[in-house]
Amino acid sequence: MSKTDDKELLRFLQPYPPEVIELAITLRNFVWDAYPTANELIYDNYNAVAFGWSLTDRLSHTFCSIAAFSDFVHFGFYYGTQIADPEKKLLGKGNQYRYLKLRSEKEFPKAYIKKLLKEAYANSLAKVKDKSELKKGLTIVKCSLAKKQRPVKGGK
Repeated sequence: MSKTDDKELLRFLQPYPPEVIELAITLRNFVWDAYPTANELIYDNYNAVAFGWSLTDRLSHTFCSIAAFSDFVHFGFYYGTQIADPEKKLLGKGNQYRYLKLRSEKEFPKAYIKKLLKEAYANSLAKVKDKSELKKGLTIVKCSLAKKQRPVKGGK
């Protein structure tokens, strides 16, 4: 389970360029190392593979997520508008989600994100009204669509 349970995710990421896969996995390891008892929810969707960490098996309890696209990766906060972003590094104009758009690990502000993760985790924990829903360290594939639009390795 958890960090080592990556077989399905790696299969879903296989069509992406190596640099996107490597960055997505690096960010995944960062979150698993910081929150080993959280649950990873995987969504293999139409134009992205997204995976987020929740305190339960519900999307509404997700505190952060990673989404792999054809040439970049999002590292985001499901309730990003509800956490402090004093350095104004997070992007997004919607009512809820905020994210970083990354093309390399060196763009990722680890120390800053650790602070935001702590607040996001506490915010999500407060949203869990029924504590019997809490689960620990699971990797759960929530969605895998049959029809997908994926990048082709080598640009073809």
